[in-house]
Amino acid sequence: MRLQDKTAIVTGAGSGFGAGIARKFADEGAKVIVADINAEAAQTIADEIGGIACTVDVSNRQSVQDMSDVALKTLGHIDIIVNNAGVTHLPAPMDTISEDDFDRVFAVNCKSVYLISQTFIPNMKARKSGTILNVASTAGVSPRPNLSWYNASKGWMNTATKSMAVELAPMGIRVNALNPVAGETPLLASFMGEDTPERRAQFLATIPIGRFSTPEDMGNAACYLCSDEASMITGVCMEVDGGRCI
Repeated sequence: MRLQDKTAIVTGAGSGFGAGIARKFADEGAKVIVADINAEAAQTIADEIGGIACTVDVSNRQSVQDMSDVALKTLGHIDIIVNNAGVTHLPAPMDTISEDDFDRVFAVNCKSVYLISQTFIPNMKARKSGTILNVASTAGVSPRPNLSWYNASKGWMNTATKSMAVELAPMGIRVNALNPVAGETPLLASFMGEDTPERRAQFLATIPIGRFSTPEDMGNAACYLCSDEASMITGVCMEVDGGRCI
């Protein structure tokens, strides 16, 4: 029970990596707010783990503030925030991606971290305690062609993580990131362009361990970085990638 009596928000927790993280946190004793833009998906996971469902658009300031109001009303304070919600554009040459797709990727993947930080960090500073985990991607470490703006958004996430960590460490707040390789999540088909056996084989050939990452892999890594066992670790962008970035 490494997260006993901890309170946590996991965004994008209605499916995929976020659901895996929420499940692991609950198993380890945390009280979890399952936040997702899909209200039904959030409620399903919350019911499964005994958490609290919250519908949120992480790119919208008022929606993030509403999530904060729910958190303070139900849990009193938040010890852990996992910025997991993310989107991508379909693989295509960088000069053909629409402005709407570009804006959406950076709003959900980057602006959300800014909005959530502005909303929750003041309370963490006041308590001199808190842990933030940003879910980036191997795309931000070892970019692949035709996902350039998604790659860039995840590179932003890694740099933001280190900057946040060095600024907030004196206030007792730790900030780390995870860089997963693609996994069995709703975004997999988008990354590959199409989900076919041939495309899967091509993708798996780039992962030395020979399999996709799973929500359980992410939950285990997230649990460690957000637990007191990692109290000396901040500013780390951990690759959970089966050797993809070596």
